[in-house]
Amino acid sequence: MALEPGPRRSMSPDSSGRDTPISRQWRNQLSADITVPKDKQYRKYASGVERALSLFDTALEEWADYISFLSRLLKALQARPSSTTAIPSKTLVAKRLSQCLNPSLPSGVHQKTIEVYDYIFSVIGAHGLSRDLPLYLSGLAPTLSFASLAVRTRFLDLLENYLLRVEPLALRPATKSIIMALLPGLEDETSEDFDRTLGLVESFKTVIRPPNGQLLSEKHSSGDDFFWQCFFLAAITSGSRRPGALVYLSRNLPRLGGPLKFEMSSNGVGETGAGDLTDAFADMVTSPEPGLLLRCFSAGLGDEQLLIQRGFLDLLVTNLPLHSKVLQKRVKPDDLELLLRAAAGVVTRRDMSLNRRLWAWFLGPEQPQPDQETGLDSPTTPSETHHNDLALKTSYFEEHGLHPLVNALLSMIQSSPAGDAAEKAKPYRICLSLMDRWEIGCRVVPEIFLPVIRDVRDYKSKARDKAAFDEVLRSASMFFDGVESGLIYGELIGLMDQAIGPGSILLSKRFEKLTVVQFIMAHFNIREEEMVTLHAPIAALFSLVMVEDVSERIEKAQSLASDEYTSIINQALDIAMGIIDFIPERAFSVNSYQNSHPSAEMATSNYMSNNELLGKINHFYESEQGNPEIGSVPFAIPRIGDLLIQKACRLVCGSLASATSRVEVPIRIRLLVLLLSKINLQNVTNIEGLLSSMHTQLADSTIPFVSFKSILSLATQLYYKDLIPTNSLSDLADPLVRRAWGFLSAAEPKYHVEAVRCLWQLQSALSLSNRDIEAAIADIMLQSDVTGTFAVRAADPGRSFCLLWSHTLQDSASHSDRRAPKTPIGEPQNFHRLSGMDYYEVMLTRPLFLMLDALLDERTQLFMVTKHWLNNMVGIEKLFQVFTTKISELQFLRTASKTANPSASDESSSFSNDDELDLGSYYIRTLSNVLKWAPDALWGVLATRIIEHPGPSIIEITGTEGALSLQQFFVHVCLRCIAGNKFPKDTAVQLHIAQLHRSALVLLRQILLNPYATTLSSLKLEIPLIDRLTQSLEIPDPYIQTLLLDVVFASLRLRDVSPTEPPTSPTGEKRTLSYPTGSIRGSSTSIEHIPETLAPPSSLLKCIQSGLKSLNSRSVLDSWVGFLTEILPLYSNTIFQVLIPLVETLCTQIGQTFGELQNMFNQSGSLSGNTGLPESTLISLLNALEQVLAKAHDQLLLEESRAQVVKNPDHPQGFFGNMVSGVFNSDAPQSRSATANDRLTVLLAFQDAVRICFKIWSWGQGREVNLLDPDSASSFKYTSLRMRNRARRLLEHAFTAEALECLETVIGIWRTALETSGTAKQSEEVFNLLPALDGSRPRHTIPAIFNALYSRTNPNALDPSRKSMMTVSLQDTDLVIFLVDYAQSLEDDAMDEIWQDCMVFLKDLLGNPFPHSKTLPSLLEFAAILGEKVDNTNFGEQRRMRRELGDLFLRLLTALFTIRPTSYTDTLQDSDLDADIRTRTPSKRADDVVGILSRIVPNLPKILVEPDRVLSAAQAISTNLIGPSIRSKGFPDTITETTLTLLQELTRLPSNQKTWKKDVSEAFNDPRFFTSSTTLVQKGWLPLLKLWTVTDKDRMADILSRISSPTTAGIVFGVGATSARLEADRRTQLNLRRVATLILACATDTFVADLPAILQRVVELLGASATSSPSSTTRADIYMVLRALVLRTSTVHLAPVWPIINSELHMAISSVAAPDNSSSSDTYNNISILYACKLLDILITTAPDDFQLHEWLFITDTIDSIYRSATYQPIALVDELSEELGNTAINVGLHAENAAVIASDGLGQRRPLLGPGGINDELAVDRRDELIAKILRPFFGQLSIHAYESTYAMSALDVESCVSSLLKDLFDERSILKAL
Repeated sequence: MALEPGPRRSMSPDSSGRDTPISRQWRNQLSADITVPKDKQYRKYASGVERALSLFDTALEEWADYISFLSRLLKALQARPSSTTAIPSKTLVAKRLSQCLNPSLPSGVHQKTIEVYDYIFSVIGAHGLSRDLPLYLSGLAPTLSFASLAVRTRFLDLLENYLLRVEPLALRPATKSIIMALLPGLEDETSEDFDRTLGLVESFKTVIRPPNGQLLSEKHSSGDDFFWQCFFLAAITSGSRRPGALVYLSRNLPRLGGPLKFEMSSNGVGETGAGDLTDAFADMVTSPEPGLLLRCFSAGLGDEQLLIQRGFLDLLVTNLPLHSKVLQKRVKPDDLELLLRAAAGVVTRRDMSLNRRLWAWFLGPEQPQPDQETGLDSPTTPSETHHNDLALKTSYFEEHGLHPLVNALLSMIQSSPAGDAAEKAKPYRICLSLMDRWEIGCRVVPEIFLPVIRDVRDYKSKARDKAAFDEVLRSASMFFDGVESGLIYGELIGLMDQAIGPGSILLSKRFEKLTVVQFIMAHFNIREEEMVTLHAPIAALFSLVMVEDVSERIEKAQSLASDEYTSIINQALDIAMGIIDFIPERAFSVNSYQNSHPSAEMATSNYMSNNELLGKINHFYESEQGNPEIGSVPFAIPRIGDLLIQKACRLVCGSLASATSRVEVPIRIRLLVLLLSKINLQNVTNIEGLLSSMHTQLADSTIPFVSFKSILSLATQLYYKDLIPTNSLSDLADPLVRRAWGFLSAAEPKYHVEAVRCLWQLQSALSLSNRDIEAAIADIMLQSDVTGTFAVRAADPGRSFCLLWSHTLQDSASHSDRRAPKTPIGEPQNFHRLSGMDYYEVMLTRPLFLMLDALLDERTQLFMVTKHWLNNMVGIEKLFQVFTTKISELQFLRTASKTANPSASDESSSFSNDDELDLGSYYIRTLSNVLKWAPDALWGVLATRIIEHPGPSIIEITGTEGALSLQQFFVHVCLRCIAGNKFPKDTAVQLHIAQLHRSALVLLRQILLNPYATTLSSLKLEIPLIDRLTQSLEIPDPYIQTLLLDVVFASLRLRDVSPTEPPTSPTGEKRTLSYPTGSIRGSSTSIEHIPETLAPPSSLLKCIQSGLKSLNSRSVLDSWVGFLTEILPLYSNTIFQVLIPLVETLCTQIGQTFGELQNMFNQSGSLSGNTGLPESTLISLLNALEQVLAKAHDQLLLEESRAQVVKNPDHPQGFFGNMVSGVFNSDAPQSRSATANDRLTVLLAFQDAVRICFKIWSWGQGREVNLLDPDSASSFKYTSLRMRNRARRLLEHAFTAEALECLETVIGIWRTALETSGTAKQSEEVFNLLPALDGSRPRHTIPAIFNALYSRTNPNALDPSRKSMMTVSLQDTDLVIFLVDYAQSLEDDAMDEIWQDCMVFLKDLLGNPFPHSKTLPSLLEFAAILGEKVDNTNFGEQRRMRRELGDLFLRLLTALFTIRPTSYTDTLQDSDLDADIRTRTPSKRADDVVGILSRIVPNLPKILVEPDRVLSAAQAISTNLIGPSIRSKGFPDTITETTLTLLQELTRLPSNQKTWKKDVSEAFNDPRFFTSSTTLVQKGWLPLLKLWTVTDKDRMADILSRISSPTTAGIVFGVGATSARLEADRRTQLNLRRVATLILACATDTFVADLPAILQRVVELLGASATSSPSSTTRADIYMVLRALVLRTSTVHLAPVWPIINSELHMAISSVAAPDNSSSSDTYNNISILYACKLLDILITTAPDDFQLHEWLFITDTIDSIYRSATYQPIALVDELSEELGNTAINVGLHAENAAVIASDGLGQRRPLLGPGGINDELAVDRRDELIAKILRPFFGQLSIHAYESTYAMSALDVESCVSSLLKDLFDERSILKAL
């Protein structure tokens, strides 16, 4: 705290005070008796007293013995000589008397004790009592809290007769203790002793009052300030005595606030006296520290009892009003905020009695009306009077309480703990309750509204989980819902004004304000009726006006950073769209809201400037609070709709016209589109400007897609709203189609799907009858065409049409992406869009024929594109449907002969000039070209597609009404065409007919002939052609390569070969890799099956590699792939030599192409100009890779079949062949055969392929999702799905062929991902891949893992066909951990297909488990997973299966402990326990036996089912793992957190108590247990010890019985005696620490029943000396037991402890100043003194109510600890020692200044002074002078100040810190004696 100027403690030591003998003798009085007479009578007197005292230790068994003892003691005291006033052994007498005032003893004992006190006080007199007050008061102080009525009377008599006569100087330090002693007597105002007790309090106040005080009233004096300060401290610290304090305050606290008119008047006559008296009272209760008064009230208001809170609120209203000068001027603002926080906190009780009092305090006293003061009649009505009264109350609160209350609430919001959701939400609930009173809420809420919102937003990122945030948000939402709509929207508008408006606000601050607005919109309810119909339209208008204003400022001031403001403007527009989105359409209707403005004023709004609009809106929310009942709405809501449209149009026009605002176009257009969908308008004033701007923008060929899409949406929306005519939309069609065509570029697949959908959206608006789009597309396709000899038709329009065709035929208006993002605001889905799938002919018919025309001329680039498109066409049947439709429209075909077979008819048809012969010829020639260049699959389409319901025109052509296929239809058409065999005389017509005939015949021949022809001759020109092909890679035109490839392939086919069939492989395990057999050339008799061929030229391989690498070959890569596929059979004899180069080239190119495709779809990705077509390139390269791998694998199987060694048919075969047959075979290395080398080559190629395919398959998963561009989400899904499916198919084929090696490759990827930081997610994707592959189903994968595992652990036991080549560097631990994780990822139903394999594997493994020693722990975990999953299924014979698995599990457990008996216990301490299991390396996971067992044990009942088996497994774990760990030489280092987790899991197993209790008992009773880590003890051991103790109530008694009482009998000198004493001390130390540990481990008050036995042992051990056995060395451990009792026992049960603690603490701490070699210094060593100080520290920190009665003996617990007078002398033991040590050594008084910092450590919790955050107690304390200098002197110097500052801070106790400090001392092995 910040202290006010005044008398302070000096930084140099005070005077030794030798002139004040009373105070300087206090420590001596407490520690030893003063000098006594040596005459015979006194010795006899003292001897009698000692004999009487000795009875206390021997004869007390029941309460009657106490009375007998007290009678004997009183009789002995009464036998004193008449001249003697001294009490022999007075310290012990006082101690015994305080013990007799035990609350558990009957009142008769208490009365007798008071009687003895009475006699002693009468003997020693007032002077002696003043001297010995610390001796006797500490025992008497607690009496009233438990005394009976009779005892109360005698006790009060004692105080009145004796203590009131004590010298004031002696009473002053004990003032707080005396007040606390009397407060219990004031709790019941109806009791007989109430008035007497109250009078005693007043009497003590009078006694300690200084003589120079001025009497202020009958009860008060100006010198009572010290009493009141002590009283406030007592009320703050003692909650149990607070009811008595409340009663006293209600009767005696002066009224600190006069009438309001006195406080507010200046210098009125007659008012000075009352004001001065109030000021004097204020000085009395606030001097020297005014903060104590407020903290007293804060503590009372925070009390748990409602009556206490109510009483303190009453006191606030009557005695401490808000307008009082004490609160307004004297106290610090922080202290007033503290009081207001406590007062406001009472509203959380939801009690009206409390709330009424709080409102009364906030709003002030009732004020007299003016007419009452003057006596004149007032003309005001009652309602006006009430209104005036409310106004006065409101102004009162604004003047006196508003500012501090707001600051208090803001402080609560900022300081609320983030870890506790309930506490975090408490300030919000308080704010909500304050709104119940309008006069308060309407002033407070505007100030705290935004801080609350910001606090909730910040908490979202700090909350521990979503549930915690939801709880806080729920409370904040309740507060939010109670706030007026006008205030909410006023704050939103204010935030936007600050964020967008002019000013020098930092950019980050502007963003933060807009983020707050978005957070409110996303998480709170701003959609109430008044909000959406009134405030939301105004807020949206405000946003648009602000955006327009800042846009104008950016254009005018070129220096303004427009780029920085662009993002702010876009964010503001997003907010405006969000607001407009939830405004209903009815809000803008004429009748939605009645406005009071005249129409003339509304008409002028069109001509208002932006500043005028903003001014009217700001006035409405600032001056009229946004309340339409107070003021008028600035604009009619329908008029606001017009203004919104007007502003939005201006924003759109401005952005479309500006070249620098392109990024702002989409969001502004979406805003306008959204407004158009909400507001019904007849016209828009600047529609022409909009259309002009759109044309201007569309003229730019570099327009972004989002801008194009937005313009198209705006155009269609304007058309649907009837704001533009059809011809205007048609005018936009051509530029829109041209821009869309640009986004259909094959090189940039980012927006393909979206662009096609946009075109169909436009077509839907234009209707089916409109062909503008078709015309525009046709025009684009014909733009650059050149016909004639030098024909040129570019390829790009053809590629774009291919994409348009594919996406159109996959387009459905009702289709929505399964994982598509939410539709952006501003893109309404109200209007129906035509489906491209259903209406494709409307848009694509004419462009389709233009595309197919390219097949007529093979010289053009477009020819190759069209040809490629036909080979990969989507919807081939739709293509034929177009031909069917067009051909059936030809009239001359329908009017020909009606016979079924016109060509065979005798009657010939004739054609005339009127027939459309050229058109028919064109259609047939085009179809012929299609059939010529289309793939083989086309014939299947022609044969299988049926015309089920032919129309009349088709019936006329075919002559049949039944269903027929397309092939049949075209045959009929051809027959119709050739039927016209009569040629007219007209030469031109003859030519046309001839052309028709030739075309028809060619088509018919194509239909009737087999397309696979065999070439029987060849030319040997391959070598120069290959060289030419290599050179063609440098030519820009890539289509030359295709021509050359055809020539080269033709030359290679010209070899004479004899076909043979490939033999079947006898190796059943190897499966053939399936791949497509068709090629682009469609040769059925290719050289693929010819094994004996001439070797191809050496340059061919290099040429192929160059072609695959070259960028110029990208557009014709399919031709290269087809070429490669066809020539691979030529390499049948040398395939393994060329395999690695080919695969390396392909994988490299696949990786590069895939990287380019990835970069393109990223948010910042773009494609470089020299890159080819990434999609088709990647597909083609994958096809090539698959073909190469397939051919190599087929050749490998062929070679292996030739080299296969036939086995003995009688050779026994198990699951792994013969598991044991090869155990004794020779392991000598053998030379690898040629076939093995070939297999290795193939497998390496397979590995490369699997790795690159896995990379492609995992595209778009995990963290990559955040990098993708959301605007191209649909195209990305389309593209990625294609790529992933292609990679998956290749992986499936690879797994089908080589499951084991491919699986090992995948496991290697998983292993690498675990070791690489940042790719941990990739390891999880492996487990997503395997279920997606048909070839890697669990029934295939699990056996493959078993094979891989056996190949590394026991390869000789495995059949050769199942062995792994081990080309992947994997350890057996890697495989077994993968097996565990894979099994964990499987569905429960998969157990059905793998169960038998798993059982056979485990049985075979257990036949010889030694090779699997490293993997046994993980295999045990695997078996446990099987048991857990089988428990969730019901297949098979469950009982037999579970029994079988249980047997195997127990055998595995036995094998584990047999093979590895001690290896794991030696390495437990090295395991990384904090790491996540999935991220740890497999070797560490496999070796973590304890961790594996800790995960298995909870599921043992599921795995083993039968209880006896579960118990057997638990016993095995305990016997072989936990037991050896505990008995190990390295204990407790062999016990880790995982070990304790395992032990805790064992405790939860049923019927296993005997096993784990034995382990816990053995560990706890081991002397080495107390060398354990405190962290491990706190997290692991304490919960176990708690369970161990709770299950057996005799644990504590058993440990106490091992503690022997100190004895001096038989002690001799020598080494043997020393050794025996050390052993006894060590044994006692350990037992005492066990007692303290058990107390800490258990809950509060667990050992209340054992408390007498504990205290008995403590008292016995406190009697030990330096030479007894055990000796006084054990005192430090006794103090730790007492610390544990203080932390874990309620105050009410600790009453018998205080006399023992007081006496022992005094002697121990006093021994610091004892001379060397004295008995005191021998009894208390350095450790004992330090731990005694820690006991005192913990008592002062925890502050038990009863100890506060004795606290003044050790520290100054009054205001004197801070504000010390010039004549102050230390009285308390610690302060006295501090001065003495300060006078005899170097002054370290400056350390006292640190106490305030330590007390308020910033964490809001009260902690001990010794320990972390305070004085370092870990220093070496071997020498007494070092202990004093480094620890004790700072401790003694700061303790009183620390205690006061802790009380002043009113912080909560940090129990965990206290417990941790005690555990650190308990488990400090340095303080345990070592045996000799």
